[in-house]
Amino acid sequence: MLNVGLTGGIASGKSTVAAMLVAKGAFHIDFDVLAHGVEEPDKPAWRAIIDAFGTEILNEDGTINRDGLGAIVFADENKMAQLNAIVHPAVLTAWHRQLEGIKEEKENAIVLSDVPLLIEAGMQQMVDVVLLVYVSPEVQLRRLMSRNGYTRKEAISRLRSQMPIHEKLPLADLIVNNEGSRDETEQQVAALWQELVRRERVKR
Repeated sequence: MLNVGLTGGIASGKSTVAAMLVAKGAFHIDFDVLAHGVEEPDKPAWRAIIDAFGTEILNEDGTINRDGLGAIVFADENKMAQLNAIVHPAVLTAWHRQLEGIKEEKENAIVLSDVPLLIEAGMQQMVDVVLLVYVSPEVQLRRLMSRNGYTRKEAISRLRSQMPIHEKLPLADLIVNNEGSRDETEQQVAALWQELVRRERVKR
């Protein structure tokens, strides 16, 4: 099994690249989905988040208002670190459980561990390959404003909460440049898939 750490800046198109790789046979573990799971009402992370940030971050049904919580933590590095310290251990446990399940299902699987902050969290050593989806900061801003309806100031705030994309480039093993057309991205992904298959064979 080859565990590929899929990362990139916000609004870089990781989901698009992931979908293309899944269509070729990859398994996909989305850390945002894992995080949602461990933050569901009455789960341990949910309780710890409320203890740390108060009941005002809850929706009427008891779920966490992620936009409200995001507005708090994106504006304060210490609060972001506090949230990460609560959520990360629970997510890592869920991740290892899924990896084991996939390995039992298919021993030579290629798994995309989709971790937006993989490099920031120092998780490079926990995967076999770091795959970075790249677009320039200006493209990130434009896509983020269009996709989420953020003002430029709001988009810049979220961008600044992550390591600058140019600093991630030398830390990646493989890169997909997602600034061009869909066809151009698909061509890169086709070549990338062959390389991942080769690396999985070498690892075995």
